Amino acid sequence: MPLNRFAFQTIELHPLAPRKPQMGAACNGCGVCCATVPCPVAWVFLWQRRGRCRALMWHSDAGRYLCGMVSHPAQYSRLIPSAFSATMGLFFASRIAAGIGCDSSIEITTENAD
Repeated sequence: MPLNRFAFQTIELHPLAPRKPQMGAACNGCGVCCATVPCPVAWVFLWQRRGRCRALMWHSDAGRYLCGMVSHPAQYSRLIPSAFSATMGLFFASRIAAGIGCDSSIEITTENAD
């Protein structure tokens, strides 16, 4: 039987990032899903298939992670002209179900670095 390649993976998140919510609960910007594997938007527009998404942004004022492909897509992909940045951001938000709820079944364990 093949092993699940996500059986164990170490990710680094901002120390002030909120804890991952339960699957189905409101998204709180914890960043776990995007730090683990890129979404289909990153696959198509960033040509990224694995690892931490390059568009994952820590937003200090909000105290949470945000998707750069939603908030500033032209900064992350040369395929998107600046004039269409806002429209494409709305499109990407709908594609990743932003604001719908946590769809990540990833289980988190924390380890304190001393």
